[in-house]
Amino acid sequence: MNLPLQTTNIAVPEKGIRPLLREAKSLSFWAENAAPIGLIALVIVFAILSPTFLSIGNIRAMLVAAAILVILAVAQSFVITTGGIDLSISATMTLGAVGFGIAWQAGFGFWISAIIAILSAGVIGLINGLLIAKGKVTDFIATLGTLSVATGLALIVTSGKPVSITSPDLLRLTTGSVWIVGYPFIIALLVGVVGWFVMFRTRFGLHVQAVGGSEEAAVANGVNASRVRMAVYLIAALLAGLASLLLVARIGAAEPAINTSYLLNSIAAVVLGGVSLTGGRAKIVGPILGALLLTALTNGLTLLGVSQFYQPLAVGLVVVLAALLTRFQKK
Repeated sequence: MNLPLQTTNIAVPEKGIRPLLREAKSLSFWAENAAPIGLIALVIVFAILSPTFLSIGNIRAMLVAAAILVILAVAQSFVITTGGIDLSISATMTLGAVGFGIAWQAGFGFWISAIIAILSAGVIGLINGLLIAKGKVTDFIATLGTLSVATGLALIVTSGKPVSITSPDLLRLTTGSVWIVGYPFIIALLVGVVGWFVMFRTRFGLHVQAVGGSEEAAVANGVNASRVRMAVYLIAALLAGLASLLLVARIGAAEPAINTSYLLNSIAAVVLGGVSLTGGRAKIVGPILGALLLTALTNGLTLLGVSQFYQPLAVGLVVVLAALLTRFQKK
């Protein structure tokens, strides 16, 4: 007896350029890929307008300049994925730099001074976490307050004067490279790799995304939301402390004055990278590309002789456009 054959229709994904062209017609495609598309477009434009933009020396300089912002962008990604924001991250980095400078002046070696720098920054992160997770203070107010505290402490302990540092280890960190990739950017890439692994391959990363998506649902499933929030602010501060070492190495001094551009650009890089400011949507590679985009934009405008007064305007326009595109991201 012959039984009727049953056939099942299996959808086979289309191959070739046509599906990609169809996706490109959707605003969600541009929203999902704003950072890589923008970076490629900038590289092409500046390469045409400035013959030195893609020179080996300039590429190396851009990567070194981007290293600090890449680390801060990864740090902000953890916080923003939970639906929070860290306004104190730049001041925390400044305090870490000052901690390194004071320890160095006191006669401690490079490694002890580096540990003190990272721990000094970590204290601010711990305070942020306690205020937000345990004290139920809104993240905006809590981190705005610790921004002022960290800034004040940095100015008090240095009397408002930069602490000059001459260290062979810092000099090696600044000048060393593997081909055109400087040591600072290699460190930043390692931070990005570890950050990606923690976010997407560990239970903690899953909890971070769950808390940002719906804290009530996360708690109902056994996630300790308070502990997760404390952890992400501590991680952000410790990474800011690591970034402070690169900052000291770059300028050769512990500067107590806060550089707010790092704060604004770290948030901008996260927005460009496609991380939702409302939480629950995590990305690591996107914010890294966003940091590279902002660095390339600033570098390209400088090479073209554009006044520094116009550069924040250009960065602001790019970020606003990226924020508008996030409305069309796939849920």
